[in-house]
Amino acid sequence: MENKPSISIFEHKPTLLFIILGGFFIANTIFAEFLGVKIFSVERTFGLNPIDITLFGKQHISLNMTAGVLNWPIVFIMTDIINEYYGKKGVQFLSVLTAGLIAYGFLMFGAGIALPPADFWPTSHLSGLTAEQTEVMKTEVGNFNSAFGLVFGQSMWIIVGSLTAFLLSQLVDVATFHQIKKVTGENRLWLRSTGSTLISQFVDSFVVLFVAFYIPGKMDFMMIIALGLVAYTYKLVVAILMTPVIYLVHNGIEKSLGIETATALKHNAANK
Repeated sequence: MENKPSISIFEHKPTLLFIILGGFFIANTIFAEFLGVKIFSVERTFGLNPIDITLFGKQHISLNMTAGVLNWPIVFIMTDIINEYYGKKGVQFLSVLTAGLIAYGFLMFGAGIALPPADFWPTSHLSGLTAEQTEVMKTEVGNFNSAFGLVFGQSMWIIVGSLTAFLLSQLVDVATFHQIKKVTGENRLWLRSTGSTLISQFVDSFVVLFVAFYIPGKMDFMMIIALGLVAYTYKLVVAILMTPVIYLVHNGIEKSLGIETATALKHNAANK
């Protein structure tokens, strides 16, 4: 029998594309999880005074978001593009893998936090600061080890809530995407992409707050509803604004793979 030459994954465009898309999906999801410890003011970011509204009897509600929202729009795009070309199995595989890596990351950060700090940490040599600058930093930051734990450590309920919301919203996104595609066929990419994101992020916005703060008794139910509604409104606006990017990435993939290969991928994705 004649031996057929093997093809390297770097020469097989569909496989290479999956690795690239999966890499962006995993990286941005992990970044979003760990950036999420910082809460920022959306209004002040744009030079505006914070709004002060009352929702469901809860006063002084404003647009305060986690810094993880910098990455989530990219995750939305990757989810829909992977869904389009690699189907449910592609998204589900990457979602479970990502959740496992995030859990592993939290374990490693926890181990790092538990390590006793060296007496000389930090020093001007290690941090690149002069002795005077180091003293200023100590005054402003306080205990560096405590600051390290505060930044990289999150409560168990937040971790559980975040992972639960992520996995559940991904399952909802996949199912909604394909249900819309069954009705619209290959047309209206914007509808299945934006529509699935809006529905899945509705789930994500409330599940993470419910698990992380309502179950342990840190917030009451109406506060969860108020904050979840504000977060979802922000995600809704971002999802709509990101719609043109979906088409830009989609068109780039079509040109890179070729219409025949891209069509075959989408056909297989829709039937698996």
